[in-house]
Amino acid sequence: MGRLHQRAHLVKKKRPASKTPPPPGPAAIAGGLERWFRVHGRDYPWRRTTDPYAILVSEIMLQQTQITTVLERGYYWRWLERFPDFATLACAEEGDVLKAWEGLGYYRRARHLQKLAQAVEREHGGVFPRGAEDIEALPGIGPYTAGAIASFAFDEARPVVDGNVARVLSRIFDDDTPIDSTAGRKALWDRAASLVRAAASPRIFNSALMELGQTLCRATSPRCGECPVRGQCTTRRAGELPVKQARIRLTDVTERVFFSQSAEGVLLEQETGARRTGLWKLPALPETQEPPPVLFKCAYGITRYRVTLWVHAPPPDGTWPRTHRRFVAADLAHVAMPSPYRKALEALLDPDGFALKASSNRQRSRAGRHRSSP
Repeated sequence: MGRLHQRAHLVKKKRPASKTPPPPGPAAIAGGLERWFRVHGRDYPWRRTTDPYAILVSEIMLQQTQITTVLERGYYWRWLERFPDFATLACAEEGDVLKAWEGLGYYRRARHLQKLAQAVEREHGGVFPRGAEDIEALPGIGPYTAGAIASFAFDEARPVVDGNVARVLSRIFDDDTPIDSTAGRKALWDRAASLVRAAASPRIFNSALMELGQTLCRATSPRCGECPVRGQCTTRRAGELPVKQARIRLTDVTERVFFSQSAEGVLLEQETGARRTGLWKLPALPETQEPPPVLFKCAYGITRYRVTLWVHAPPPDGTWPRTHRRFVAADLAHVAMPSPYRKALEALLDPDGFALKASSNRQRSRAGRHRSSP
């Protein structure tokens, strides 16, 4: 019996229980990213300052616009030159604010930025509040922007999760939970919070986390061999992560407007919808049995819609309302309007007049056919 017991004991010792590898440690990830960023981090103007206003402007501009557009086309610097602080922005005319934002799209961002500036002046005496909770209480500020300003301006240990960060964290933790699901979003924010609390400098760490997603941990062709935290990354399927829920299909929309010009200028219509309230556009074409000749056509995208914009010759007088419309002459370049209409006007008012000449020829041809008909 003693020999059998000894043999059983030896068998147990030869079959140790398998162990699940521990999850990557927050301190190792945070330290590796911070060291890497201090050497390889890109030099953006908002990274050279701790001014919460300048950082806020950059965050709002970059919400739905690429960095190259914001910087190379001068939007960031022109805005700061025109509205250098909360006080200047708070008391500006809305038309001037929208004009300065022209070309960036999603004009609600500009309105929210001004409302926020007014709240800072009114409720905080012009001093931007510290702390993510107080920042998030300001109008138009969500968890991401609050965390970004708290960490970048005040070095507070607050998480930030954008598209780049979501991709990095999904890969490091080998998580295929859809990042746009409730469970996926909670996991991302929890992990980002754990990592930033382990960082020596939240400002540096959050910048590094975002930078990694922009440069190495890219959506396609990730450069895993150069990753500063490849030793802590647990995935072997980087190209398959992150996972998203089923995509929403784009809806095709047709938009028809008309171009009317007289000695008083170009006829414009003021937007009244929630998305572009206060901006000016070409007037909507009233429904007619046969639309007037087409002068210009272009396509543009907005959120879930793919829009085809048709610009027609003016319909007969008396068939369209005059409310919310006025003729604009010399100050046309200073009127705030969405980019698609600006593009159409620039084409229609081109000195060579290709579009207008083509339209005139079509109109003369149509008129000739009508005159010759019995």
